[in-house]
Amino acid sequence: MSRYIEAKCKLCRRERVKLFLKGDRCLTDKCALERKKNTPGEVAKKIRKKLSGYAIQLREKQKVKRMYGVSERQFRKYYLTASRKKGVTGEILLQLLERRLDNVIYRLNFAPSRAAARQLVNHGHILVNGKRVNIPSYLVNENDQVSVREKSKTLDMINETITKSKAQTPDWLSLDLPKMSAKVVQLPQRYHIDADIREQLIIELYSK
Repeated sequence: MSRYIEAKCKLCRRERVKLFLKGDRCLTDKCALERKKNTPGEVAKKIRKKLSGYAIQLREKQKVKRMYGVSERQFRKYYLTASRKKGVTGEILLQLLERRLDNVIYRLNFAPSRAAARQLVNHGHILVNGKRVNIPSYLVNENDQVSVREKSKTLDMINETITKSKAQTPDWLSLDLPKMSAKVVQLPQRYHIDADIREQLIIELYSK
């Protein structure tokens, strides 16, 4: 995706929710969302009594897109893929986003944020089934083995994140921390995603 070079905290303030774009900083009192009383555009929103249905749907889509760090084109592609599959489109959309390799690395607490996880993948530090994969959007499958490359296990960022992070590894991933390896025991389900996401609003937006 195109690189976002402005302050990441602006995105959280715009969506009025923590997107955890800066890792553990988002959990401290340094978080801009905690310190700022008014988010960008909030004054204007106070003037308007109510957001339109379209605006609510758009904000939800923007929130999820920014949370996972994907471009507009990528996000729409995920939606089209989800809409062609059997099942609940919104849940399948979130499943596709969760299966991204950069998200898996983030969920395993090998990186403090999805952006940092994307950098690890890009630089060839991650293996899938013993083979190096440098594509952040790579979708893992059930029974895949995801691990940190042997020469990369001493990286400060990985070890510091493992030490500091308090996040729990989701049940769909089985982590072997000493080996810095994990197995995808099942594909992620909706109940595995604890983020406040109203995926039906996104489906309604794209269905128009």
